[in-house]
Amino acid sequence: MTSTTGPVGAAQLSAPGSDLDPFSDEFLTDPYPAHTELREAGPVVWLTRYRIWAMARHAEVDRALKDPETYCSSAGVGLSDFRKEKPWRPPSLLLEADAPEHTRARAVVSRVLTPPAVRRLKDDFQRRADELVASLVARGGFDAVSELAEVFPVAAFPDVVGLPEQGREHLLPYGAMAFNAFGPRNEHFHRAMEGAEPVQRWITASCQPEALDPAGLGAKLHQSARESGYTVEEAALLLRSFLTAGVDTTVYGLGNAVACLAEHPDQFAALRADPSMARAAFEEVLRFSSPVQTFFRTTTRQVSVDTPEGTVEIPGGDKVLLFLGAANRDPRRWDRPEEFDISRRAVGHLGYGAGPHACVGQMMARLEGEVVLTALAQQVAELTPAGPARPRLNNTLHGLDRLPVRVVAAD
Repeated sequence: MTSTTGPVGAAQLSAPGSDLDPFSDEFLTDPYPAHTELREAGPVVWLTRYRIWAMARHAEVDRALKDPETYCSSAGVGLSDFRKEKPWRPPSLLLEADAPEHTRARAVVSRVLTPPAVRRLKDDFQRRADELVASLVARGGFDAVSELAEVFPVAAFPDVVGLPEQGREHLLPYGAMAFNAFGPRNEHFHRAMEGAEPVQRWITASCQPEALDPAGLGAKLHQSARESGYTVEEAALLLRSFLTAGVDTTVYGLGNAVACLAEHPDQFAALRADPSMARAAFEEVLRFSSPVQTFFRTTTRQVSVDTPEGTVEIPGGDKVLLFLGAANRDPRRWDRPEEFDISRRAVGHLGYGAGPHACVGQMMARLEGEVVLTALAQQVAELTPAGPARPRLNNTLHGLDRLPVRVVAAD
């Protein structure tokens, strides 16, 4: 760490500065040592490489997420500033909007994706998870990413939404585009954007009302949007945001969950002894190995951040990078934060954000995590790594591209 006065000048207290690159391959592969460095540097850090502010402690990240009037989303939740450059695609009416527009859009989705509506899916989702896990266990081993984490969400979630079956292979590439676009225009962004045109064309077409199953959540969302005065194209943008929130984060979360359980056999044994802990286990995965690592906000006014040395002033209009993954391992918030413990009460983690912009698809993702971990707990006696895992580097998400595991079926 180095010291810097940041962009304001001599009038403000010097804030700790860092030349860390949170979008480098080294950082994305293993962010945790750097997370510790950022947290210990102070409640706010100036990242010299990108000339942005960073917050990595739980208290500050949580406070920023819950204060959209000060830390806005309409300037973009990535490094790009929508007030100064054109977004790569039309901004999300949910993710990249502020009140009152965001409040209105959120209400449209919330009328469709209600807790009772999600609970009604549980039996069908559990049946699907049981069948998929049974087929994998019968083989004695499988790749937990390509054969489980990617398969279940890309089948179950689009069925519920009512998407066309043909073309669903575009969902994962679209998610890679969206989440990599929140970072700089680096190698990961450019790789994700290769072949973008057919992917975007399918997503756009599949979000239109005529493409959707009339009984699915997508059609209901269109109806809810119409009743609130949205045009068909605006309703399609709302559905697009729903798709972005409902697939990739779940894929990464499921892969991370299997990795955590395979690497901590005592915790898998505890889950096997009590499969009703599946929901709590998934929550601990979201804390310990957060799929969503970062999101940006933009200050709407000058913000004062208290530090032990005094007050740091962040100017209005500056980008602030919030490290959700680092906050979830902050020893100021959690006992033994570096330990994976499914008996932990992980309430308060920021794996799906917090405040009015918390992930709109989190109820669905939690359900998918619960049913898959329940199926594993009931059908697998032993779960162990069968080879080296390979990370999938993404400017926003943290997870795996390959995870071979060996399993022994339960009696």
